[in-house]
Amino acid sequence: MQPTPEPASARRHSPQPPVGDREIETLAEFDEFAARGSLAGCRVQAIDLMERTAALATCDATGAVFLGCPMEESAAAALRTAGALVFPPVPGLPFAPYRGLLYTPDELFEGLADGGYEATPDARAYAWFQETKADGDVFASMLRAIHDDSISDALDELLVSARVVGVMGGHAMARGTEAYEGAARLGRSLARAGFTVATGGGPGAMEAANLGAYASVFRDEMLDEALELLAKAPSFTPSIGDWARAAFDVRERWPSGGASVGIPTWFYGHEPPNAFATHLAKYFANATREDGLLARSNAGVVFLPGAAGTVQEIFDAATPNYYESRGEPVPMILVNREHWTERLPAWPLLQALARGRSMESRIALVGNVEEAPAVLASLSSGGQSSPSGV
Repeated sequence: MQPTPEPASARRHSPQPPVGDREIETLAEFDEFAARGSLAGCRVQAIDLMERTAALATCDATGAVFLGCPMEESAAAALRTAGALVFPPVPGLPFAPYRGLLYTPDELFEGLADGGYEATPDARAYAWFQETKADGDVFASMLRAIHDDSISDALDELLVSARVVGVMGGHAMARGTEAYEGAARLGRSLARAGFTVATGGGPGAMEAANLGAYASVFRDEMLDEALELLAKAPSFTPSIGDWARAAFDVRERWPSGGASVGIPTWFYGHEPPNAFATHLAKYFANATREDGLLARSNAGVVFLPGAAGTVQEIFDAATPNYYESRGEPVPMILVNREHWTERLPAWPLLQALARGRSMESRIALVGNVEEAPAVLASLSSGGQSSPSGV
């Protein structure tokens, strides 16, 4: 069974970090390197070093790069003299552009209980994005690009050995519906089968799949009870705060759930991140986010009923499968025949694209979400499952 990824912070606290690992992303890791007397060649990301002036003065810092690390000015001057590059923190930002780790729900929703959603780092980052995205300021666009590249680096580190299944679907799927329950059970099944569940990290089908992965470590009845509690706040409209608080209430009642990944974006600011994805890779650039989510779904992608965004994701996934630009095609499963053949007939086009190519044996259309895990297993082994036809 493939384990879900452990938090990056946990992976980086070994007594002796590998010699080739030169990214320092936590204070504990900095102290480990400093104790050996050398930071040479290291990349130190967004760590508060105000209390480490003495260590900075005595360590070899040749070729080191300090990215957004608060420190005494005397320490910064000494590091530059020693041959290091020091990029200071940018004042006034609601986010850290050089961050070394992914977000957590607690981090993005900090302040929710006291000040409401508008007081949270998530809302403040979106407000900054709205203020700067259209003014043509090269500095703001550079900060967004640095942030998103840092997030991609952290995401790669987290998923380095994971078997990832992406679950795609619309944000409008309401809590308390059969569709939401089905998506949650899908996420639970995938997690229990040893896959790492990855979603777009937002509400609706995305939240449901992350909830299922969170519930995977508990008894089956937990998910039924959680669904009942969440149904009291069915949507993130009209109140993101009420919607988010309901999720945190579930997490408080059942702490330490199963791990999964959410990859949301501030581009769609009306979509808040969900609280059940234990690791959140939130981006400013939606194109980077979309491509990154699908590129990392190395064990397959399940497409639940959705609208324009989900249709786009189907063909974003189909293109590298068609050209085999990422290697062997990964399984693609579309759920709900009526939706994908009549309402939004993406399946016939996908079939036409796949015909005669190696991806033809890796696509399937199923009638309901319960069929998806078994079909995924069949497609992963190269078999052609019976539900793949219309």
